[in-house]
Amino acid sequence: MKFRRNGAWNMTAVLLGCFFLVAVILPLLRLFAGCLQADFSKIFANPLVPKGIANSIQVSLCATGVSVALALLLAWCMNRTKVRGKWLFQSLLLLPMLIPSISHGMGLVILFGANGKLTNLLGLSGGIYGFWGILLGSVMYSFPVAYLMLADVLKYEDATPYEAAAVLGLSRWHTFTAITLPFLRKPLVNVIFATFTMIVTDYGVPLMIGGAYKTLPVIMYEEVIGRLDFAQGSVFGLLLLLPAVAAFVIDMLCRSRTGSGYASRPFELKPAFWRDCAAFAVLGAVSLAVVYPLFSFVQLTFASRYPKDMSFTWHNISSTLNKGALDYLENSVQIALAVALLGTAAAFLCAYLTVRLPMRGARFLHLMSITSLAVPGIVLGLAYVMFFKGSFIYGTMSILILVNTIHFFSSPYLMMYNSLGKLNPNLEAVGATLGVGRLRLIKDVILPQTKATLLEMFAYFFVNSMMTISAVAFLANAKTKPVSLMINQFEAQTLLEAAAFVSLLILLVNLALKGLIFAVKNLLQGRNRRKANEQTI
Repeated sequence: MKFRRNGAWNMTAVLLGCFFLVAVILPLLRLFAGCLQADFSKIFANPLVPKGIANSIQVSLCATGVSVALALLLAWCMNRTKVRGKWLFQSLLLLPMLIPSISHGMGLVILFGANGKLTNLLGLSGGIYGFWGILLGSVMYSFPVAYLMLADVLKYEDATPYEAAAVLGLSRWHTFTAITLPFLRKPLVNVIFATFTMIVTDYGVPLMIGGAYKTLPVIMYEEVIGRLDFAQGSVFGLLLLLPAVAAFVIDMLCRSRTGSGYASRPFELKPAFWRDCAAFAVLGAVSLAVVYPLFSFVQLTFASRYPKDMSFTWHNISSTLNKGALDYLENSVQIALAVALLGTAAAFLCAYLTVRLPMRGARFLHLMSITSLAVPGIVLGLAYVMFFKGSFIYGTMSILILVNTIHFFSSPYLMMYNSLGKLNPNLEAVGATLGVGRLRLIKDVILPQTKATLLEMFAYFFVNSMMTISAVAFLANAKTKPVSLMINQFEAQTLLEAAAFVSLLILLVNLALKGLIFAVKNLLQGRNRRKANEQTI
C-alpha cells in the first residue's frame, strides 16, 4: 500500500537514480578504465609530470594558507565590527566569483606583466609569471568562497560563552584560545580542504600566468588538447580526484559531527573607534585589490593598443564581436539558462525526495546528489569526452548543458536540502489527513516557503555556467563554444583588449542576473510584508 501510495514518487526517484548513473557514475568508470590503458612508467618518467605534481602541491598549499587567513580576517571584520557600508564591501568582495579564474590570471598580466600598468608605474623588475603569479591569482580566485563559508560560521556563533568569559575577566587571548579556536576548528578544516581542492584542480590561473611553472591541470590540458592522449589524461584526472575526494570526506565528517541543536544568541556589537577603523582599512584595501583588476578590463576594452597607445577607441568591441563573441555569448546564455532551469528543478526534486519522503534509496540519491563535490570540472569534462564520444549528444549543446548541470549540482541541492529540512515535518501528514495531494501541497505550501532558496539556486547555476571553463574545455566545438573559452584564445593571440572585453561581458551578464534576482527577492519580501499587515489588520 505504501509503495502504491508513493508509486509516482518512487518512479521519480528511480528515474533520477538512472540519470545520475548515466551522467556521473558511468563516465567516471570510463575514466578509471582509461587509466588501465596508460603506460604509467612512461608517464612518470617524463620529468614534467612529477615536477607538475610538486608545483601543484607547493602553490596550492601556500595559496590555501593565504586565502583562508585572508578570508577569516575579512569574515571577522564583517561580523565582529560596526563598520559602515558593509553591504558595499560584501558586494565588492564577491565580485571575483562572477568571472572565470582565467580572467584573474589575465588581470595580473595586465597589471604586473612585462608591460603591465603597475610594472611600468612602479618601475618593477622581473615578471609575475610563475609561482608568485599563480599564488596571487589563486588567492584572488578562491578567497571569496572561503570568506562566504567562514562568514556564515561566524554569523551564527553563539555570544553566550563570550559574555561569560567577560564576566570571569578572561583576557582576549585566553578567550580566543579557549572559545574561538575550538569553535572554528572543524569549520576551518572543511574550508581549508575545500579551498585547497579549488586551487589544486584549477587550470585557468596557471594556464594564463604560470609560464614555465606548470601545474598538473595545465599538463593534463596540454596533453589531452594538444596530443589527444586520453589514457594519460585519465591518469592525471585520477590524481586530481584524490584531493577532491579527501575534501569531500572531510566535509561529510564535519557535517555529521557538527550540529546546531540550540538557538545561538547573536553578538551585540558596540562601536569601537580603533577596531572599526582597522576593519575599514582591511576591507577597503582588499576591495580595492579586487576592483582594480576589473577596472583594468574596462580600460583595456577601450584602449587603442595596450600598452603603447591607451587612447580611447570603440574598435576593440566591434572587432571582438566580429570574431564571433556575440554568437558565443548567446551560446553561453542559452546554456546557462537551460542549466539553471534544469538544475534547479532536478535539485528541488532530489532534495524533496531525500528530505520529505521516507523511502528506500533516499540515502543513495542523497549520495549521488553530492557526488559532484568530489569531482573537479576538468576531470568531469574528460570523463564525458571518453564516455559520450560517438553518442548523439556529443558535439551538441546538450552535452554542455548536462556537464554543467552535474558539475554545479551539489551546492544548490544542499541549499534546498537544508531549506526543506527546516519546514514542519508534519506538513505531508496533515495534508494527507485533509485530503490534500502532495503536488498541491508542494505548489501551495512548500514552493512559496522556499522561493528565496529557489532563486538562489537558479542564480548559482546560471552564474557558474556562464564563467566555467574547465568542465567544457574538452567538449565544446566551433558551433557550441561558450564565450568564456575565448579568453584564452585571445590571450594566446596577444589580443588582451579582446580578452578583457570578453571578461567584462561575462561580468556584466552575471551582475545583471544577480541584480534581477535581488529585485525579485525584494518584491516577494514586500508582498509578504503587505500580506502580513493585512492579516494583522
